[in-house]
Amino acid sequence: MSGKPQDEKAWGEFWARNARKGGGGCMPQRWAAIEQAQQAAWKGFIERVPGTPRVLDLATGDGRVLAWLMHMRPGIEATGTDLAPQLPPPPPGAKVMAGVAMEELPFDDASFDAITSQFGFEYGDTSRSAMEVARVLAKDGRVGLMVHRGDGPILEHNAVRREQIGWVLSEKDLFTHVRNALASDDADGALALATEVTREGSERWGQTSPGWEIPEAVRRTLIYGARGSRQQLLGTLDQIEHQAGNEIGRIDSLGRACAAADDRDMLMAHFRDAGLALIDTTEVCEPSGRAFADFLTLEWA
Repeated sequence: MSGKPQDEKAWGEFWARNARKGGGGCMPQRWAAIEQAQQAAWKGFIERVPGTPRVLDLATGDGRVLAWLMHMRPGIEATGTDLAPQLPPPPPGAKVMAGVAMEELPFDDASFDAITSQFGFEYGDTSRSAMEVARVLAKDGRVGLMVHRGDGPILEHNAVRREQIGWVLSEKDLFTHVRNALASDDADGALALATEVTREGSERWGQTSPGWEIPEAVRRTLIYGARGSRQQLLGTLDQIEHQAGNEIGRIDSLGRACAAADDRDMLMAHFRDAGLALIDTTEVCEPSGRAFADFLTLEWA
């Protein structure tokens, strides 16, 4: 996760919720094939790192890359950092540090034999982060970065979600209308509004979409919340709206990260300035053959 304020807020809250749940991730769980392709890419990377390496995973999130690497290469010294102030529990045997920016790593020079990042490096200040990667990388070390692609299915999937969330929050302005109805003591009118938007969302996108899920959550809140206090009901509505807005923030953050990763000339220039050279680029693909990421391997020039 990057040091940009808008990204820090969006992803910080995401990982805080996942910490309370005991783990998670930012892609749909049904995308098991994508995760398998990710693991295969990391297996190819770690097999080319000799010995029992000291590994640093940047923007580690729930530590899944460290968990994979530790399984593939038992005995590695695994460390992860993330800017989020609260993270899920780390993989057993790994050391994970929250609240750490990629641009200011709290490690001595040449502390790690391998530095990794999966959908994380491109969220930060890539110029400053590249310099820090070079500083803490051992002289025979290797860097592996799995970066987003703007033409891939991950951004495409999330762009559709953003459209649907924006439809509920902005075009329908559901929360404003519901609150106005409640302020006028028109609970039936508020429920009718939520029911109508739920119906529209279902017809337009289906009942697995945020265009249906968000108004349906509002509708159920109005039904069951009527049994409690008005303050509790309004508080629940605030929470639903906040989480929807936070998801928009994460998707916007993803879009900026894709743009940073796609500007490959600039990204590589930052690493060249730091003394590192790109030695391999591999597409990471879903079963259809469509690439959802690029895997970049770098070494000292």
